[in-house]
Amino acid sequence: MTSRFRKPLLAVSFFLAACVMLFASSAHAEVVKLVVEKREAFAHQGRSYEKLTGHFYGELDARNPFNAIITDIEHAPRNARGRVEYSATFTILKPVDMTGATGVLVYEVPNRGRAGIAGGGYFADFRSQGHVLVASGWQADIAAGAGVETMVTPIAKNADGSSITGPVMSRFADMPVGSSTQTIIRGRVTGTATPASLDTRQATLTRRASENGSRVPLRADEWAFADCATVPFPGTAAPDKVCLKGGFDPASLYELTYIAKDPLVHGIGFAATRDLIAFLRHGSAGNPLGTAVRHTIAQGNSQSGNYLRSMLHLGFNQDEAGRRVFDGMNPNIAARQLAMNIRFSAPSGGAEMFEPGSEGVLWWSDYVDQARGRQAGGLLARCQATETCPRIVETFGSAEFYSLRASPNLVGTRADRDIPLPANVRRYYSPGTRHGGGAGGFNVDVPIDACCQLASNPNPSAETNRALMHALVDWVVKDAPPPPSRYPRLDRGDLVPPTQSAMGFPLIPGVSLPDGVIVPFHEYDFGPGFKNADVSGVVSLQPPIVRQTLPMLVPRVDADGNELSGVRSVLLEAPLGTYTGWNPSARGFFKGDIQRSSGGFIPFAKTKAQRVASGDPRLSLEERYGSHDAYVARVKAAATRAVAERFLLPDDAERLVAQAEKSNVLR
Repeated sequence: MTSRFRKPLLAVSFFLAACVMLFASSAHAEVVKLVVEKREAFAHQGRSYEKLTGHFYGELDARNPFNAIITDIEHAPRNARGRVEYSATFTILKPVDMTGATGVLVYEVPNRGRAGIAGGGYFADFRSQGHVLVASGWQADIAAGAGVETMVTPIAKNADGSSITGPVMSRFADMPVGSSTQTIIRGRVTGTATPASLDTRQATLTRRASENGSRVPLRADEWAFADCATVPFPGTAAPDKVCLKGGFDPASLYELTYIAKDPLVHGIGFAATRDLIAFLRHGSAGNPLGTAVRHTIAQGNSQSGNYLRSMLHLGFNQDEAGRRVFDGMNPNIAARQLAMNIRFSAPSGGAEMFEPGSEGVLWWSDYVDQARGRQAGGLLARCQATETCPRIVETFGSAEFYSLRASPNLVGTRADRDIPLPANVRRYYSPGTRHGGGAGGFNVDVPIDACCQLASNPNPSAETNRALMHALVDWVVKDAPPPPSRYPRLDRGDLVPPTQSAMGFPLIPGVSLPDGVIVPFHEYDFGPGFKNADVSGVVSLQPPIVRQTLPMLVPRVDADGNELSGVRSVLLEAPLGTYTGWNPSARGFFKGDIQRSSGGFIPFAKTKAQRVASGDPRLSLEERYGSHDAYVARVKAAATRAVAERFLLPDDAERLVAQAEKSNVLR
C-alpha cells in the first residue's frame, strides 16, 4: 500500500459504436437484461481498469414470497409474462483483465444517486488491490442526470385502473422575505407526490409560530396549488408549488397536507439491488464479470446506510434462489431504517419531524420494545431464519446521537439497558464527530460555521473508517476477525441523559450548553395500515399522532467537553478544543435548535493569560503541550497507538504526523 493517496487518472473515454447487450438466462436471478452503454478506460496506480455504465432491466413475480413484502407490488402493472418490470442504472469499475481480480465485489449504495467508487479513500485502495467496485440505482424519486444512479419503478393502480390515493405532508420554513411561492418538497426532493386535485378545499395549509405552537388553518381561498413568481395570486396552476396570497411569513412554520395520487412502488429498489448482485455474483449468462466474483461486500453512508439496514431487515439479503446476497456490510452513520417501503414514501427523507424511520426495530439483536408495546424483534430476524446474514461492521459518530436518534439502537426505547451485539456484528463509535466526520487537519483557527453558533467541527472519522473497511474485507475473505467493538455502553457509565450536568460538560463563557439540543424521539401513529416493525405499508394519518416522547442517552464527556468512549481519532487524542456532535442554529425559524447533522468546535485558548482573561475552565494549548514539538510528539504517539490497535493504517499515520509537523499549533 502506498503512503500517499493518488487521484485516479480518468483516461479519454470512448463511446461504443453500438450498445453491447448482455442477457440473463437464470431461472432465479430476475435481471433479464443488462446493457453496457458506455465503456471508459480507467487507469489507477498502474492497474488497467475500465468503467462500464448502462442500464439493467428486471422482472419480479409479485406472488413470490421473496417479493410479496414490497408495499403495493400487488397493485403494480404486469407484462405479458405476468411480471412486474423495473429498470435501473449501474456503474462497474473492473480490471480489464479479470484474471487479475481478487474475487471481491464491493457495492456502494449511492446516496441520493451519487456514488464515490471512482474517488479516493478505501475505494482507491480497493482499486489498487484489484477489487471490483459497483454502484446502481435504487431510488425512483430523483431525476436522472450525469453521474446520478437512478431507477424507474411502476405506478400502483387500483384493479379498475383508477388512481390509488392517500394523504401526504410537506413543511415550509425560513422562506425569503416577500416570498409568495414555495416548492412542495418531500424528503428533499421536489414533486414526488402529485395532488389528486388542485382544489384547495380538499387540502389543508396551516401556520404556527413555533414547533410546539398551535396550528392555525388558512382559508382555502387564501392559497393555491400554483406558481405566483411572475403572475399575481392565484398565479399559474402548478401541482408541485404552493402560492400564498399576501406572501409567506418567514417567522412562521407552514404545514401542507393533501391527498396525493399514483404512488410509485418504491420498495422495488431493494429487490433491484438484490437481483443485480445475484446476477453479477453467480456467473449468469452475459455477466460482464464472468465467474470472477467470490465475495460481496456492501457499503452505505447515512441515507444509504439506512437502506442497508432495511434491506437486511426486510429479507432482501437472500436472493430468489435462497442464496446470501452480501457476505459483509458496512452501514455507516446510519441510525434508523429507511422509510422507503411505504405508499407515497419519500426515500430522500432525513429524519425530520413527522418523517417515519424510527418506528421499527432499530437494534441488531432481538429486543422487546415494551415502551411502545411491541413484540421482540431485531434487524437480523429474517436473515437468521434463513442463514443468510452477512458480517457487519457498523460505524457511527456523535452527531448520530444528537440528530438521528441513535440511542435506542444501543439501549432500547426505555434507555435502561445495553442491547447485546450478535457474533456477526462489530460496532465502532467515532466520538466527537459531526455527521460523516470533519475535514481533519491540525488548525487552531477554525471559522464560525455560517449556519450555526459554533465553529464547524473538523474532527475526522475517515481514517478510522478506512481501516475498518479493510478489516471488514479481511473478515469476509480471510475469516480474520476485526478489532473488538468499541462504543459507549450503559453498564460502563458511558451513556447519560443529554444535559450539561449529567454529561459533565464544562461551563464555557459565551458557549451554549447541550441541554435540549437534540432531535426528540417521538412515537408516531401513522394509522392502522402502517406496519411499524418493518417501517412498511400504508400511511393514513398525516400529520401523524404523537403518542409519546421516548428517553434517549448520549455519551459522557471529560473536563474539556470531549467524549470519552469509542475509537478516538488522532486529533481527538491531541485535541485543539472541544469537538461536539451538536451545533445550535444561529438564525431562522429554528434558531437555538440543533442544526441537523452538524457539529461544533470550541477552540482552546492559545495561552494561559488568554484563558484566564476569558474565564475558560479548559487548559490552554500552552499549558497542555508547552511547545510545537511536544504537540507533534503527542500526535505521533496517538497515531502509533491507533495503528497498533488496527484503527489506523500506516500510511494514514504517516500523513497525519506530517500534517501536525506543518501545522500552526503553538507557532
